[in-house]
Amino acid sequence: MDPSDQKHFTVVDYVIFAVLLAASMAIGLYHALSGGRQRTTQEFLMADRSMSCLPVSLSLIASFQSAVAIIGVPAEIYTHGTQYWFIGCAYVLGLLIPAHVFIPVLYRLRLSSAYQYLELRFSKAVRICGTLTFIFQTVIYMGVCVYTPAFALNAVTGFELWGAVLATGLVCTLYTTIGGLKAVIWTDVFQTLVMFAGQLAVIVVGVQQTGGVSEVWRKVWEGNRISALDLNPDPTERHTFWTLGVGGVFLMLSLYGVNQAQVQRYLSSRTEKDAVRSCYMVFPSLQLALALSCVMGLVMFARYCGEDYSDKLGTSSRDAMVIYFVMDMLQGLPGLPGLFVACLFSAALSTISSAFNSLATVTMEDLIKPHFPAMTEERATLLSKALAMSYGLLCLAMAYLTHLMGDSVLQVALKIFGMVGGPILGLFCLGLFFPWANSTGALAGLGAGLAMSFWVGIGSIVTRSSGPRPPPPDCRAILLSNNTTTAIQTALRNVTLSRPSGLKRFYSLSYMWYSGFSCFTVILIGLIISFLTGPMKEEDVNPGTIYPLLGKLLCFLPEHLKKKFCCVTPLGQMLSAQQRLPPQVKERNGLAFPKEDGPSPDETESFLPEAHTPFVECETAV
Repeated sequence: MDPSDQKHFTVVDYVIFAVLLAASMAIGLYHALSGGRQRTTQEFLMADRSMSCLPVSLSLIASFQSAVAIIGVPAEIYTHGTQYWFIGCAYVLGLLIPAHVFIPVLYRLRLSSAYQYLELRFSKAVRICGTLTFIFQTVIYMGVCVYTPAFALNAVTGFELWGAVLATGLVCTLYTTIGGLKAVIWTDVFQTLVMFAGQLAVIVVGVQQTGGVSEVWRKVWEGNRISALDLNPDPTERHTFWTLGVGGVFLMLSLYGVNQAQVQRYLSSRTEKDAVRSCYMVFPSLQLALALSCVMGLVMFARYCGEDYSDKLGTSSRDAMVIYFVMDMLQGLPGLPGLFVACLFSAALSTISSAFNSLATVTMEDLIKPHFPAMTEERATLLSKALAMSYGLLCLAMAYLTHLMGDSVLQVALKIFGMVGGPILGLFCLGLFFPWANSTGALAGLGAGLAMSFWVGIGSIVTRSSGPRPPPPDCRAILLSNNTTTAIQTALRNVTLSRPSGLKRFYSLSYMWYSGFSCFTVILIGLIISFLTGPMKEEDVNPGTIYPLLGKLLCFLPEHLKKKFCCVTPLGQMLSAQQRLPPQVKERNGLAFPKEDGPSPDETESFLPEAHTPFVECETAV
């Protein structure tokens, strides 16, 4: 396929793409006109806490698997090889820890917003700061999620750029506004299936046209695309097993542990067990999505042997190469290009619809309701829908801003996503695991974490070398003579000696470590300030807001020594303490026990499933 000969859509492709948008709208209309017709904030924002684990798990995948990942991962494999595949190792702890730590605590508190936890544990000021940080992170990222696929598609197919942006943004805004969280989750289910189908179609056709599986394997092997396990502990190396497998855990925790878009799905489950099961069910699906994207990158390399058409396509981004590959593979097969474009925009729709709904939730629950407690349910629901629509229009404005700022804004926005998610994770970990942390320490830790992560992130952008990109590798194996080997070893030594030092080396920290680095900064500064200003007392800690990490880690110590570090409260006493919380606190935060005579059988089942922690911990004066 000649790069100058762009592959335009046929009528069938347009029909398939239109069916995707129409089906998403139909799901929104169905949920707007059925059930409670989205007349309460509980139904609009929390799906009446009635969702089963299967749709929730597929929605969790769709929220994470954005269009940036659909075209970004194959481009990464095409350019740098399969080292990125090791991030799959991070999915294990990145999903187990939320399932057994974050979900039990947050679900039992019966919250609507994850950031309500921060007020229960610390103070209203911490809650507002956490909410504003999340809003800042999400607004920037969702503009990129809309613009990226539209830009790449326009570069290769001539598909009208702003037509695609407006179609995506407006359709998503409408079905999120009228259908609420139920519409978002069920459209995510439909869009996830379309995503998998589109990627699978490209891989099957690509392998067939490249000469079969054996030919693909031969070319990627000879082209050095199969990366070995790199155990280099240097944190400035972009991708190694440690940066991906360990640093990636913190990135996953910031996404699946404390991100409002994911937490809202856990809280919409019927019971805590369903929420935990949905987290387990995400694991194989995420591994499948990662494998499909990586295999697609390998097939792409086997097809072009490292040739780079991105400059000829009018962009320096190799992301456009992925779309070019798709159109090249699927030309002459009516409907399949439309299927992959539907796959790409399904990823975009699912991500930004999650963002709209979660942004509307945190704005309503954290910033508006506390100041207007007497607001009627009808007015609150109407305002929630207006918020979802407003954020949808803001998304379109962010997409236009992305267009004005140029190609490099994609990497900048992704770094900001990592830089902001890490401090939020640190804030939750500080509250969950360290009973003596106080509100002053939490605010100081969050500020320090954000300052450090932005310092490193912005420093890396400013000091990054602007030299030419290295030429893409060839498919042919290179046989080295002894002289050539000696020359290469000398060159490598020179490269090692010329590595940046001082602040420049600090700025060279791999972006995969941003979340972990900023998370530990928040915890360290938060604990130091808490001890300097007076640690939190046992009677000041709200019941159910601490996870007994220290009690579990110090299980080998005698009971009297453990009590020096944590108090162990029997489960029954924890429930009694929960009931003794002031009525306004329970009402404001939607806790499970609004009645003094104890929970109903249904509430007990959802609040306390059998196999979970039988005690909480809090700080005791030594």
